Amino acid sequence: MCIVESPSDVMAIEHATGYRGRYFVLMGRLSPLDGIGPEELGLEELAERLKGNPPQEMIIATNPTVEGEATAYYLQRMAQKHGVAVSRIAHGVPIGGELEFTDQSTIAHAFASRQPVKPGN
Repeated sequence: MCIVESPSDVMAIEHATGYRGRYFVLMGRLSPLDGIGPEELGLEELAERLKGNPPQEMIIATNPTVEGEATAYYLQRMAQKHGVAVSRIAHGVPIGGELEFTDQSTIAHAFASRQPVKPGN
């Protein structure tokens, strides 16, 4: 199950990938300062789904904003409570991008999230 913030995120993922699984659309992200908590995002419904018919994996595809990261953390905790494997979409330097024109936060996140290279790749 892939968790996204908006219907347009579903379209973007389906156009760019081969993923055709289930989605849960939040219609926003956690933002306590704006009065948006778990109830406003329907996270009780998601918890019921995780309890009743858990997916093999929860793919968290929230945006890399402060609110999106907080939402991702909350979702990760929910999934782990129900024994569901969690993955997070990668964030970092875009293909075709150049480091000298990339903001420091993106470079730092990409560097911290680096992946090992397998022999032969």
